[in-house]
Amino acid sequence: MGAVVVYESELGNTAAVARAVTEGLGTALDVELLDVATAPPPHEVVAQVLVVGGPTHALGMSRPSTRRDAAARGGRVVTTGIREWLGSSGPLSLPVTAFDTHVRHPDLPGHAGRKAARVLLRLGAELLTEPESFYVRDAEGPLLPGELERARDWGRRIGALAARDPAAGPPSPEEKT
Repeated sequence: MGAVVVYESELGNTAAVARAVTEGLGTALDVELLDVATAPPPHEVVAQVLVVGGPTHALGMSRPSTRRDAAARGGRVVTTGIREWLGSSGPLSLPVTAFDTHVRHPDLPGHAGRKAARVLLRLGAELLTEPESFYVRDAEGPLLPGELERARDWGRRIGALAARDPAAGPPSPEEKT
């Protein structure tokens, strides 16, 4: 079973974080890393944990217009983002978490990971850990120093939680953060 990481990335920063999270998860579980364009619908994913990641665009998950803007700034053209991918899902019954890349600015609201987690919960999934943000210098990046190692560590924590014996009961609030 293992873990599945599904990500959206126009400028490459979120893809780099997804690879680092996958490396961390791989210390405890088999992991499949999928670009959102090639991922099966969320309700068809069979895994011990589903991790969803995307860039923060305009205070939340990307939209077609924000993806066109990212492509105009040198990013790759992405036609399906995590917003549409999650919107295509039927009910979910697996543990999940989410992450985003976000500009490091103290007053900048909105996080794609938090919004994705809310959608996943509405679909019936169980939130294994709180969503996490990984920071970039500005809209195009690059990732700030230390963010990839932080992503690997986060992946290791998720893997440990997902691999734990179900008889041990649900994770404590401290384990979820």
